[in-house]
Amino acid sequence: MVRLPLTPAQLAAGQRLGAYLRRARGDRTLAEVAQEVAISPETLRKIETGRMPTPAFTTIAALARVLAVPLDDLAQATNW
Repeated sequence: MVRLPLTPAQLAAGQRLGAYLRRARGDRTLAEVAQEVAISPETLRKIETGRMPTPAFTTIAALARVLAVPLDDLAQATNW
């Protein structure tokens, strides 16, 4: 299956999501948060740097839970 290229708006939303998650992570290490979310540190790094701008909803929900931020805040941060 061929993946369509992401739109500029989707890429920008991914950048905003990544920045929000980095701030929410605070002093916690990338590896620590990734382990609690049950994803690899590399996956979290890609999300935080915007290289994975459209992560699965279950991943976003798990990040919100682990970082103790409301899902609504993540949606507002990305203008979903």
